[in-house]
Amino acid sequence: MAKDAKSQTEARANPPPRAGEALPTLTLDEMHAHVGREIAISPWIEVTQAMIDRFADATEDHQFIHVDPDRARVTPFGGTIAHGFLTASLLAPLAQRSLPTLEGRVMGVNYGFDRLRFLSPVKAGARVRARFTLSAVSTRTPKQIVLHLASIVEIEGETKPALQADWLTMSVLG
Repeated sequence: MAKDAKSQTEARANPPPRAGEALPTLTLDEMHAHVGREIAISPWIEVTQAMIDRFADATEDHQFIHVDPDRARVTPFGGTIAHGFLTASLLAPLAQRSLPTLEGRVMGVNYGFDRLRFLSPVKAGARVRARFTLSAVSTRTPKQIVLHLASIVEIEGETKPALQADWLTMSVLG
């Protein structure tokens, strides 16, 4: 059987957790066994204008395309859009709502990105969700495990995703 066909068969047999399902806890060996597989699809969340405004206040980025609906209406976007960094920051809550937990984890830490691309704007009022594929698991120290996540933030009803990122998270074990 071809590698792609085998991966598709395994994915159907072991689908990632869906919204509302209890999140699994995986051992380190089980996490290694999931490398190369989509391991989570988050629930949808709405990106509201209020959320965009709060992000603009927090980052002091008040460009009109984000915070002025009247001016933004006449742009090619037809309305306000979320900051790219707001969309990227949503990976954290989307992951918390969907990713399996590493057994023995006492804390998770954002470890950064190897790659981050903003592909399509997220309009105010749009809903987004994330798809996570575990691309690698590495050990920094015996108590620090880094998960390498190929992450895609989808926009409901759109064919092009909002962003793609190679995101690193570190699980600190007790």
